[in-house]
Amino acid sequence: MRQERGFTLIELLVVMVMALIMMG
Repeated sequence: MRQERGFTLIELLVVMVMALIMMG
């Protein structure tokens, strides 16, 4: 069951973590 609309929760978490690391 893939949802092709927007981000999944896991992808959103990954993006948020990446942003936090880059802002460091």
